[in-house]
Amino acid sequence: MTQADIGLIGLGVMGANLALNIADNGYKVAVFNRTAAKTDAFMENAAHLKDKFIACYSLEELTAAIKAPRPIIMMVQAGEAVDQQIAALKPFLSEGDILIDAGNSSFHDSNRRYRELADTPFTFVGMGVSGGAEGARHGPSIMVGASPEAYARIEDILKAISAKHNGEPCCALMGPEGAGHFVKTLHNGIEYADMQMIAEVHEILSKSLGLSIQEQAAVFHKWNEGPLASYLIEITANVMDVVDEESGKPILEVILDTAGQKGTGRWSAVEAHVLGVPATGIDAAVAARCISANRALRQEIAELYPNNEVPQTWADKQAGIDACERALIAGKIAAYAEGFDVLAAGSRDYDWNLPLGDIARIWRQGCIIRSRFLDEIAQAYDEKPELKSLYLAPTIADRMKDAVPGLRETLAKAILSGIPMPALSAAMGSFDLSRQKRTSAYVIQGQRDFFGQHGFERTDKEGKDFHGPWPAGGA
Repeated sequence: MTQADIGLIGLGVMGANLALNIADNGYKVAVFNRTAAKTDAFMENAAHLKDKFIACYSLEELTAAIKAPRPIIMMVQAGEAVDQQIAALKPFLSEGDILIDAGNSSFHDSNRRYRELADTPFTFVGMGVSGGAEGARHGPSIMVGASPEAYARIEDILKAISAKHNGEPCCALMGPEGAGHFVKTLHNGIEYADMQMIAEVHEILSKSLGLSIQEQAAVFHKWNEGPLASYLIEITANVMDVVDEESGKPILEVILDTAGQKGTGRWSAVEAHVLGVPATGIDAAVAARCISANRALRQEIAELYPNNEVPQTWADKQAGIDACERALIAGKIAAYAEGFDVLAAGSRDYDWNLPLGDIARIWRQGCIIRSRFLDEIAQAYDEKPELKSLYLAPTIADRMKDAVPGLRETLAKAILSGIPMPALSAAMGSFDLSRQKRTSAYVIQGQRDFFGQHGFERTDKEGKDFHGPWPAGGA
């Protein structure tokens, strides 16, 4: 029997779709799932691709079915399950075998696994995969953390199964260790911010402009033809188009207002804080999901503090729609600017040399945050690889200058109307703070020295340990 080119463990939705994608691209795949019935069901549903698979019912059988040296993709639950899977595989591995974790793992775990296997005959690869079930089946964005040698051995397969943007594979080596999962984490953080901002704009379109969900669908479809063109704008329009068969209402009117999360957005926010880089839009989006989840408390607080504010509107409805579009453009730029700042900081701190331009390029198709705007980000890093901030890129600066007045206008209406816009407000605050030549932080330094004698720098002298003539009892 012909041996497989690659193995895959875990035939859940993502694993099964990724296996079908690999087979579709001409490779033979040995598949294994801990539950044999799931393997049987997968083979039964493989249809015309069935001959491209070897069904295996033990790890020993799986490893024997793959050409050596073996690449094996693990699509299992992140965390301890990955460590258990690696431990279970080890007795059946040979020198040069590559264990590829393609789940949503913490990059810290990937760092550890990479180092633990560094002195063994085997190699670990931490691989971020974005695009959901559809992406896994038809072409995801793939972010790889691996040694150059390991990546070279699996590059052809990964590029074949990845999404394509104008024929260019959306797959690249990010660096060693957990670099791939780190980039995937920040991708998801930006995704959180983008989704929250879209939801906030929906609120003001509803409450200040009085647009029905069907009318908003038309607006989002139109926006998807312009600067905001992106997967998230496209699917928002599509979701708004759907009518619930049971109630006859737009589906959005019957969906409970509690947002779930799997943790990657929170990881992004935590890592940004650890690295000392602001990610205010991500922070706000994570907080908004947490608040949404506590629905019972919100109902109780709403009884005590009802929304009595009079909705502020625009005299010209189209002017309001245009302002909201510009608000989303500015918010999206801010989310990307902060996200890429965190990526750059991680690259420096972990000595990974992350290819920021390549990251923008491989996010242009396949992943959840794919958008037209990523072409401009890729171009910005091509023109200036050491770009300190996306805000400094000329094309992006021109777009931001045009969009910011719309964001200010939209936020002013929202705040006076009692419409919460935490992510867009955070974007505005962060941008405004970033463009100040002198911030109010001197007040904080004065306070810190008063109560803790922490010292401060002066504008008129060299040195870092000056103290104020505070009154007695200040410290």
